[in-house]
Amino acid sequence: MATIAAVYRPVRLEGELDEPLSRWLWLVKWLLLFPHHIALVLLWISFLVASVIASFAVFCTGRYPPVLFRFTTGVLRWTWRVAFYSYAALATDRYPPFSLGAVPDYPARLYIPYPQWLPRGPALVVSWLRAAPHYTLIVLFFLAFRLLWWLGGLSAFLTLVVAVIVLFTCPAGILAFTGRYPRRQFNALMTFHRWVAEVITYMFLLHVAHPPIRPNPARYPAPCPDPPDVPKSPA
Repeated sequence: MATIAAVYRPVRLEGELDEPLSRWLWLVKWLLLFPHHIALVLLWISFLVASVIASFAVFCTGRYPPVLFRFTTGVLRWTWRVAFYSYAALATDRYPPFSLGAVPDYPARLYIPYPQWLPRGPALVVSWLRAAPHYTLIVLFFLAFRLLWWLGGLSAFLTLVVAVIVLFTCPAGILAFTGRYPRRQFNALMTFHRWVAEVITYMFLLHVAHPPIRPNPARYPAPCPDPPDVPKSPA
């Protein structure tokens, strides 16, 4: 089993390559995850509402409401477990639990300690806008994905080419042909997911540390102790 752990404070995203993996289970994971997708749609709608409420609280007080913090971080934790099981990583065959809480024995884990302070007033707006290039990169990435999907739908030949490339280069294809998960791709995927987690948590005011402009594997040394729990009420 290979373990990749992130120690970048204040976001710590971990993933364990849970071998051996089934060669063909990935073909039906989209169907197995249908209940999770329904739950996550509802949770993310609630997440956005909670984030708007929390942003007003942070703007006025410089503190993130602890109850909302537990909920929003729980949604991100649940999302990461589903992504790790499904096509964002395909690095485990253990079905993800239906839980907002931490599940320490699951191969995918996300820890975000409660921020003791956040900028408020105009300083909050300035701090949030500092990460505008990061938001732009994420939007461009998803737009490129949608464009590729749209072009593939227009041309059967292009669809076939894309399918062949994906089959022979993605973890699913290599796993199907060799029975082993490509370690280099796992490391690259984990680095990318950590970067996305840093940007998203910064975007939604869950921490104040400015994320890097691009993914950087050297940013993640050895594991560190678990972060402190969220306080029951603001100090």
